[in-house]
Amino acid sequence: MKIATVAALTVMLSAGYAFAGGGAPVPEGSQKDPASGRPGKVLDDAACTKAWETAGPDGDTLSKDKATPFIINYQMVDTSNDGKISQEEWKTGCGKGWISSDDAATAKDMQGTPAQ
Repeated sequence: MKIATVAALTVMLSAGYAFAGGGAPVPEGSQKDPASGRPGKVLDDAACTKAWETAGPDGDTLSKDKATPFIINYQMVDTSNDGKISQEEWKTGCGKGWISSDDAATAKDMQGTPAQ
């Protein structure tokens, strides 16, 4: 009698576990490392281009001193580590939330005002 009870209990527990499955699928993108530097809002192409033009690039690149007010984390955007931001790096940064159009507009508006 004890063997039959243990066998029946084992079968029921095994069946319950088998029907439960592996659980919910892992959400897409959850396995990626989080970006450092508090990413902000992802900019669309128009906002990204406007921020690039506001920053005042020198040809195809943007110097570090001009880029810093617009970039949340400079090292994350300057993937080539050359001390300049290319337009391609800028667009990638916009897509990852590392470029801030709000800071860009504020920096442009405050240009030429004395520091306090």
